[in-house]
Amino acid sequence: MGGFIFFVLFAGVFIVLISIRQVNEFQRGVKFQLGKFVGVVKPGWRIIFPVIQGMTKVDIRVKAVDVPFQEAITKDNISAKINAVIYYKVADASKAVLEVENFLFAVSQLAQTTMRNVVGELELDELLANREIAANRIKTIVDAASDPWGIKVDSVELKDVILPDVMQRVIAKQAEAERERRAVIIKSEGEVEAANNLAEAARMLAEQTGALHLRTLNTLNDLSSDQSNTVIFAMPLEILRAFEKVGGSS
Repeated sequence: MGGFIFFVLFAGVFIVLISIRQVNEFQRGVKFQLGKFVGVVKPGWRIIFPVIQGMTKVDIRVKAVDVPFQEAITKDNISAKINAVIYYKVADASKAVLEVENFLFAVSQLAQTTMRNVVGELELDELLANREIAANRIKTIVDAASDPWGIKVDSVELKDVILPDVMQRVIAKQAEAERERRAVIIKSEGEVEAANNLAEAARMLAEQTGALHLRTLNTLNDLSSDQSNTVIFAMPLEILRAFEKVGGSS
């Protein structure tokens, strides 16, 4: 009789020991009893009796999933390869287990199809210039579609946009032409400004008698400091004609 009691006690202790399950702080447990969902288990040591009870642990930390390159066609019929990274976490552990078979795989596939669809709605220039807009659209769609699964999407970031070699050369030519256009505009604006300044200077010199001669002498004084300079002095034609008249009369 004593041996039977000892066996029962030993069996009871053994069952309790093997029934202990540890749920970490970053986890939640989805508990089942006889196949039915009974609740979400919080962190700590919990008793899960074998056979009649079961528990599935769910990691609730933020997950970074690399969405592989997807080949898509933009709205203006240009082929491009895009990949992204999506950050999400499990907001409701029970839904993540009960509503979808494998939420990791499901979110990845949903992000891939959504990324192709969003790229197809944008032109290439919009995609290259406003990556944040495309990323926000993907985030909104994936977050809404995965909400029944208990998934909360934090953010989506587009990593790379790879274009065909021909298109890269076309974009490079376009950028070069744009830079040349800007250079011509800047040069012409500088010439206009210089012409306006010269016109203003000429007006000021013309208003003052002898100002032009003083400016000429000042320029010659500056040049005389360097003996290697050759100075060509421009003399007005009126002075030469005056000398000509004086020589003719003599």
